[in-house]
Amino acid sequence: MPVTMLDIAKGLNVSVVTVSKVLRNQGKISAATRKRVLQRAKELNYQTAEVAKAVAETVRPHGYHVIISYFEEDQDLEKNEADALMARQVDGLIAASAQSSSDLFEGILARKVPLVLIDRPIPGVPASFVGADNEAIGKLATSHLIARGCTRIAHLRGPKIGIASARMAGYRHALQKHDLAVTSRYIVGARYVDSSGYSAMRKLLQQPPIPDGVFCYNDPVAIGAMRAIAEAGLKIPQDIAVVGAGNVHYSDFLAVPLTTVDQGTVQIGRQAAELLMEQIGAKRKPRIRRVLITPTLVVRQSSQR
Repeated sequence: MPVTMLDIAKGLNVSVVTVSKVLRNQGKISAATRKRVLQRAKELNYQTAEVAKAVAETVRPHGYHVIISYFEEDQDLEKNEADALMARQVDGLIAASAQSSSDLFEGILARKVPLVLIDRPIPGVPASFVGADNEAIGKLATSHLIARGCTRIAHLRGPKIGIASARMAGYRHALQKHDLAVTSRYIVGARYVDSSGYSAMRKLLQQPPIPDGVFCYNDPVAIGAMRAIAEAGLKIPQDIAVVGAGNVHYSDFLAVPLTTVDQGTVQIGRQAAELLMEQIGAKRKPRIRRVLITPTLVVRQSSQR
């Protein structure tokens, strides 16, 4: 079920009206309240939850149960959680890992525990992987902006990890394919949250000529960018068209509903579960597979020039 504004308001001691104003970038709402509302919206729509639900729905008919462990991108906490799961003698693991090396997984694989990686592969880990085609996400978003008539297209880049690099590569390839210049000052680091998208967009707006289109690393970054554009007295999409990535459920609650790229979160969960069950049931170790889910464009008002 898509999240509602009432769901977001619960537990925050704020009204649905306040949630609506935050999501629509309207009214005088304190920075602290804005941050809490957007964080709660993110938590309720966190893609790991959608993956976990898809995994559970896939494995439950086969007699398996799902244990969810969340480690908040903390490598040490992830190791502790993995050790705890190993102690429970789980049949297999699906991991969206924050590790930068293969050390954690060497012990898991040495114990012959079936393993599937999702979200991002880990160098040196011989395990099957299921994830979004992030380069295709960058190409799809940027090509859409070009098709809508944008010629000065900026990119608010995510953190310096493989996912962000692949999305930026797709952005670059789309521009080059259409003989548009890749301008370094139009590529601004924005991490992955609303506040960083806001700051990055403000920086872009201070250096004319301003872009007429912007592809954002994810939807929270796009929402921050849209707030900066609105505060500058510019119109979306007439002055600047905006495209995000992730298709979080509150994207269509915004004053200007956000065009985004759906990265196939449910399909990732299902495919990962199927690969894991294949490993669990195999008499001999199956071959390692790499599965990339094809993204789809979800067109809303923010790019309808």
